[in-house]
Amino acid sequence: MSDRKRVPKKYLLLRLWRYISRYYLLILSGMMLMLLSNVLALFGPRLSGKAIDAIGTRAGGVDFERVFYYVGWMAFFYVLSAVFSYLLSLLAIRLTRRVTYQMRRDVFENLSKLPVSFFDQYQTGDIISIITYDIDTVNQSLANDFLQILQSIVIVLFSLIMMLSIAPVMVLIFGVTIPVSILLTKFITSRSRPLYRVRSKKLGELNGFVEEMLNGQKTTRAYGREEQVIEAFERKNGEAVDANTKAEYYGTLAGPSVNFMNNTSLALISVFGSLLYLRGGIGIGDISSFVQYSRKFSGPINEAANIIGEFQSAFAAAERVFRLLDELPEKTDGESARILKEVYGEVAFQNVSFGYQPRQQILKDFSLYAKAGQQIAIVGPTGAGKTTVINLLMRFYDADRGSILLDGQDIYQIRRDDLRKAYTMVLQDTWLFHGTIYDNLAYGRDHISRQEVEQAAKAARIYSYIEKLPEGFDTVLSDNGVHISKGQRQLLTIARAMLSDARMLILDEATSNVDTRTEMQIQEAMRRLMKDKTCFVIAHRLSTIRHADLIVVVRDGRIAEQGTHEELIKKQGVYYQMYEAQFERV
Repeated sequence: MSDRKRVPKKYLLLRLWRYISRYYLLILSGMMLMLLSNVLALFGPRLSGKAIDAIGTRAGGVDFERVFYYVGWMAFFYVLSAVFSYLLSLLAIRLTRRVTYQMRRDVFENLSKLPVSFFDQYQTGDIISIITYDIDTVNQSLANDFLQILQSIVIVLFSLIMMLSIAPVMVLIFGVTIPVSILLTKFITSRSRPLYRVRSKKLGELNGFVEEMLNGQKTTRAYGREEQVIEAFERKNGEAVDANTKAEYYGTLAGPSVNFMNNTSLALISVFGSLLYLRGGIGIGDISSFVQYSRKFSGPINEAANIIGEFQSAFAAAERVFRLLDELPEKTDGESARILKEVYGEVAFQNVSFGYQPRQQILKDFSLYAKAGQQIAIVGPTGAGKTTVINLLMRFYDADRGSILLDGQDIYQIRRDDLRKAYTMVLQDTWLFHGTIYDNLAYGRDHISRQEVEQAAKAARIYSYIEKLPEGFDTVLSDNGVHISKGQRQLLTIARAMLSDARMLILDEATSNVDTRTEMQIQEAMRRLMKDKTCFVIAHRLSTIRHADLIVVVRDGRIAEQGTHEELIKKQGVYYQMYEAQFERV
């Protein structure tokens, strides 16, 4: 996501505008409030000059009536401007909230459509960093900086008009200082934007590392690797801080540089204004008004230089957000894709070859046939391709060559959602979400009764444990159920699977986290779960698959041998060696 070619600014601005323009009524209201607020405030310097001129208009004293008249109007305009400015701030907050909500929603929806291969490539922490930090960075710029730029344009134009009406000659001073300011800003931003891109990347890497280390803290402590982890964190933290420092260093150079040019223009205005006054070409009040307008004219330019630095950070964050939005989802079902109405469970692999990398084949000319209702056990050494078979069955990945049939139909001609709903999965890595135990068990079924959930818990031998909890089935699980044991989490996922009415079942080391005694207790429940279903069982513990209808031994991406437990033992081949090795260890 982060290492592709840099995205042009025009493209980013166009994409951002598409988000903002959805709320055109808020934008139009904001522009009206912004215009009123700034125009009213900009009458102040002119009225101030009139009040100063009124001081010397009456012989021997001050014309207090005219002074108070102009001061009163100044106060009225400033108060009204403040009210409009406050309303503008409220509107900006509302606009930011809606854009942030929509952007996060779009990103999360796109994540739900991405293929499994995407999540295999990128760190979870980096993705979370985009959803939180980067989207916040983008929308802070939308709320504050975008409106500030519009205000700056209004202030600069109005101030220029007022200065031209007071002393057109002195406006020529800005013909020198403004171009220099623009050139300085352009030079600095061209150097800073790449640094902001690096900063966003390093922060994403830091978040990914922290997420990994927090998930593996028990392993870290078990191996006594705390110091090494701290050193690695310090290195990544240092890289993130250095990237941030460099980006901020160059980003903040624009403000002081432009401010220097603005102060130079103010000094020149003071000198030339004094000369014009001595020649009788301008009054004291006009000089005062011109100086105030010159500050308002140059002030927004100075602020814009600072804002441009912030925009570089926003652009870098927007690149990461839009790249995530532009990640290609899973291939859509073709127009000819069929609806899977009724499933019997007959599955066939026909000369299937597949590799996660183009030049590294995992499965090679793999063929397998499973009758409906049959229990197929897949065994073999690590890396042989067992889990890959499951990934292809569920279409998490598509085969490079060959075909996979379900009830005689090519699975690539079946709607993907229908295909996946035909399976129930129990994986080695249990997944429980923040919610009650009841919600976790009923996750795969809508409109399920409490009684059905309790029956499934009893069948999975987890009911008595749940009943002992203070809130029973209403006990809230958090952080993937870390406060309960791995075995108990495994039993909960088995109970969840028992509530599924799918005709096919996938068990990937489903009892690996359960002790031998508990495993024996739930074998009967597992057999009821597998009854009349086509089951694919991946197991390292060979004692759990002795009663399988067909045991398939996979080695180097090919089927080395297959048959029942008794048949394979008689052959005294690969399976026999694996079984004897496990028996000896036991």
